[in-house]
Amino acid sequence: MNEPEGLRFRRLNRPQIITDETHEPQFKTTSTYSGKVFRVTLLSLVAFLLFPLLVLIFLIDSPIQPEAFSLNEPPLMTGCYEPNLILRQAERLFEEQLIGPESLANIGDVLYTGTADGKIVKIEGKNMHVLTTLGKPPCGSHEQEHTCGRPLGIRVGPNGTLFVTDAYLGLFEVNPVTGEVQSLVSTGKMIGGRRLGFVNDLDVTQDGKKVYFTDSSSRWQRRDFMHLIMEATADGRVLEYDTESKEVSVMMENLRFPNGIQLFPDEESVLVAETTMARIRRVHVSGLNKGGMDTFIDNLPGFPDNIRRSSSGGYWVAMSAVRPNPGFSMLDFLSQRPWIKKFIFKLFSQETLVKFVPRYSLVVELQDGGTCVRSFHDPHGMVAAYISEAHEYNGYLYLGSFRSPYLCKLDLSKV
Repeated sequence: MNEPEGLRFRRLNRPQIITDETHEPQFKTTSTYSGKVFRVTLLSLVAFLLFPLLVLIFLIDSPIQPEAFSLNEPPLMTGCYEPNLILRQAERLFEEQLIGPESLANIGDVLYTGTADGKIVKIEGKNMHVLTTLGKPPCGSHEQEHTCGRPLGIRVGPNGTLFVTDAYLGLFEVNPVTGEVQSLVSTGKMIGGRRLGFVNDLDVTQDGKKVYFTDSSSRWQRRDFMHLIMEATADGRVLEYDTESKEVSVMMENLRFPNGIQLFPDEESVLVAETTMARIRRVHVSGLNKGGMDTFIDNLPGFPDNIRRSSSGGYWVAMSAVRPNPGFSMLDFLSQRPWIKKFIFKLFSQETLVKFVPRYSLVVELQDGGTCVRSFHDPHGMVAAYISEAHEYNGYLYLGSFRSPYLCKLDLSKV
C-alpha cells in the first residue's frame, strides 16, 4: 500500500467522536416540529374561540349610527396656542364638595352654579349652601340623572333672577334669594315637530325679553354625550324663548352638538359652539340677516364648550379636550371612519371610552373677529380638569367643569 492509499484508508475509517454538537441538528428538527404543532394547535384553539365572538359582535347592533364628516388638520400648537402651564396656577375651591359645576353666574360677590347631583348652589366667600333643586331625588348616578335633573347653563337676567337650563327638564327662572322656581319651557313640549332632548346653555337679552338656548340633540340625552359626539349627527338647534308671549321659536337647526351660546353686543346674533366640528358659528337671530349663519372661527385646537364675555370685550372659550398638532387626535381620526366608531361602541361603554380621552384643559380668549389673543393650558388636567366654562369676575377667572369635584379660581393679575 503506497502512502496516498493509506491516507485515504485512515480518513475513511477515522473514528468519530460523539459530542452534543453531533446530535444538535436532530434535536433542532424535533424541537422545531413540536413547536410548529404547538403553535398550530394554539392558533386553532384561539380561532375556534374567537370566531363565534366575532360573529356575535358583528350581529349585535351598534347603539350609534355615525355619519362621516370632515375636519381640517388641527392648527399647530404654536403662537397664541403655544402650550403652557398657566391653568396649574389655579386654586381649587370646595374640593369634593362641589360635583361638576358646569356653568357659573354672579350677582355681586355671590356665585351661583349647578351641580351634577341636580342642585343649584349659592357660594358666598368660603360658604356654600343649596339654593334649590329642579328635579326629584334620588340623585348621583347615571341612571337617576334624567329624573334628578342636571342644571347646565346659568345666567343672571336684568331683573336679578337666575335663568337656568336643565339638560332634562328644560328652561327655568329661579329666585336667587328664596330659591323659588318657575318653569318656562318644559322638555315635554313639542317645538318645530320635535321634543327638547338635551337642553344645554343659554343667554338672555339686556331687556330680558328674549332667552336664547341650545338643544344639543333630539336623539341623545346629556348622560349619553359620548354617543352624541361619536355619532356626530346634525340634529342640534338654537331656540328662542319670548318671555312676554311665552312662545318658543327655532332660530337654527341641523347643527352638530351646539353647546355654549353667547349673545353678540348688538344682540342681533349669537355665538354658538358647535362642539363636534371644533368651531364657533354665528347665528343671526334678529335684524336684516335674521335666519342666516356664518362661521365666527373654524378649526379650533380643541372642542369648544361654553362661551363667555371677557373684560377686554372678547370671549373666553373653554375646551376640555384638544386636537394636538403635532400629535394624534382620536376624534379627528375617527371622523371619516364611522365603521370603527360602530365597532368601538359594540365593545366598550361610554364610561370606558371617556377614560381614553386625554385630560388636557385649554381656555382661549378670542377677539371679535375670532382672532386668538391668549391661551391658558393644563396638560394632563393635573389641576383644572374637564373644563366647561371660564367665567371672569373681579380679576379672577372661575373655571367650571362638567365632571370635576371642585371649582377652580385663577388670579388673572398673575398671568
